[in-house]
Amino acid sequence: MNNILIVIGGSLLLAAHLCYEKKGRPTASLITKSFLSVLFVMAALWQSHGIADYSRYIIVGLGLCLIGDVCLALPGERIFQAGLVAFLLGHVFYIFSFLALTKVSQWISPGAFLILGLSLFIFFWLRPHLKSMFIPVLVYILVITMMVWGAWAVFWKSSFPVFGKTFTLAGALCFYFSDIFVARDKFIKKEYRNRLIGLPLYYFGQFLLAFSVGLLG
Repeated sequence: MNNILIVIGGSLLLAAHLCYEKKGRPTASLITKSFLSVLFVMAALWQSHGIADYSRYIIVGLGLCLIGDVCLALPGERIFQAGLVAFLLGHVFYIFSFLALTKVSQWISPGAFLILGLSLFIFFWLRPHLKSMFIPVLVYILVITMMVWGAWAVFWKSSFPVFGKTFTLAGALCFYFSDIFVARDKFIKKEYRNRLIGLPLYYFGQFLLAFSVGLLG
């Protein structure tokens, strides 16, 4: 029942947030975004925590992403960089969570090299526009690529329930692809379309990761 209420509440908050983004109402947008991000942390806390280490790392990662969401909704280059750091640390904790389910040796596979190739393509697409953000974005891309590698290893190599590890991989991939639209909005072309596509992907991914906590144990 809690999960159904979370999905309904999250859907309504996301619709409201996208509406406020479209109308250019930053205060209302910040409020709805903050509540929506608090909700994915609560979603993880409400699940049964069958694998303690995985659950702990995912919850910390979600909390850091909550901080990142608030930072990215505020104006200014410094606050954007603070948000980038929060998300970077969030991905690090997601990596820890996947390491709690797999061995490092399981992370090397043809799928991992496909992910690396896509990340290289994205980096070279962004590179002419990065200027002083060259190193931070490079580090971020490396870390988020490792995060998706880990999720792929959990899906491909582990013996956990299929439903749970599918949520893990889908959540990581949604997060990964949502960040492409964040980067496009920041460095290539700022437009509502980036948020219209990127935000649903991002929140869908975060809620999938939150729900995976209760599906892997």
